[in-house]
Amino acid sequence: MFRLALGFLKELLEKRSIIVELTKNDFRSSYLGSYLGIFWAFLHPALFIGILWFVFQIGFRQGGMGDFPFILWLTTGIVPWFFFAGCLQDATQAILNNDYLVKKMLFSVGMLPIVKILSNLIVHVVFLLVVLLLFAAYGYMPDLYSIQLLYYLFALCVFLLGLSWLTSSVVIFVRDLKQAIGILIQFGFWLTPIFWSPTVISDKYLSVIKLNPVYYVVSGYRDTLINKSWFWEHPLWTLYFWVVTGLFFVGGAVIFRKLRPHFADVL
Repeated sequence: MFRLALGFLKELLEKRSIIVELTKNDFRSSYLGSYLGIFWAFLHPALFIGILWFVFQIGFRQGGMGDFPFILWLTTGIVPWFFFAGCLQDATQAILNNDYLVKKMLFSVGMLPIVKILSNLIVHVVFLLVVLLLFAAYGYMPDLYSIQLLYYLFALCVFLLGLSWLTSSVVIFVRDLKQAIGILIQFGFWLTPIFWSPTVISDKYLSVIKLNPVYYVVSGYRDTLINKSWFWEHPLWTLYFWVVTGLFFVGGAVIFRKLRPHFADVL
């Protein structure tokens, strides 16, 4: 199994220059023809954050999370979730939406989920810079802990890559998976402590919610920018995340490569 996964990775690494070009084309084509162009990539999430901030800080008069401004606490959690949800939805349909490439013998369709993740990564990096500027506006300047964002971003990308290889290959044979993922993303948003504090949940239920690998990343962003703690301060939780991520990464790569010969027959 590991040999099969390593062979798949080697094949994709050899085509990294093609992946970069495809990412550029995908990012441009996503907003081609609209008046606002790539600004749509940032407008919708920004408006959603603004609405949540208005509802909870102005409407419900939620002053903050302890002594910390609520808008900073909210954006720190919601930005990585937007990246995860956008990547998973786009990458799951990457092969279905490019079925004409499957029949080209020399094209490695395993690149398509990667392209979708990298395309969404461009938007996410811009949002991270906006978040850091927002923190600076409130008087919280970037420090050494801010470097840790790169670790959590890398961790989320590895998890997403394995997961998207799995979903993008299975959805070809089970089309209902696309709708199921949409529902799971909606449930996941409300079950992940993005705009509610985990302190309001009992430890019994919180331990179950923590099984969600995305919770590790969302909490990691807040640990980096708000709580000022390093990931190695949570060794068991970190170990759990990487074990689950490793299983998805290797399993997703193996399943994708085994199902790939049958894509053309189904599509």
